Amino acid sequence: MSTGAPRDHVDHLLLSVLEHGPLHGYAIVEALRARSAGTPAVATGTLYPALRRLEQAGYLTGEWAAVGGGLSRRTYRLTFSGRAALAGGRSARGRPAGAIGGTRKPCPG
Repeated sequence: MSTGAPRDHVDHLLLSVLEHGPLHGYAIVEALRARSAGTPAVATGTLYPALRRLEQAGYLTGEWAAVGGGLSRRTYRLTFSGRAALAGGRSARGRPAGAIGGTRKPCPG
């Protein structure tokens, strides 16, 4: 995933919401809101650029689908690479600070 902590957090949130199946943008917002007790976890101005970035990185695929009345919406689905990135993000979050990169320094004394 990306290198900045806030961006990584947003990426992880989006990938984890899409882990359970494909969703369109508004449904992603609602799923995030439900997870955060009604407080939007990601601003709309951040959501769509993040979804495009994750799609360009190969973590998501998006496709347009007609919803009736001449309207369509883009639905996003997690890819195999996205699932791997999500799993990697989870394991990195579970490591002690000294274990990043898989090596630990011995404690003195």
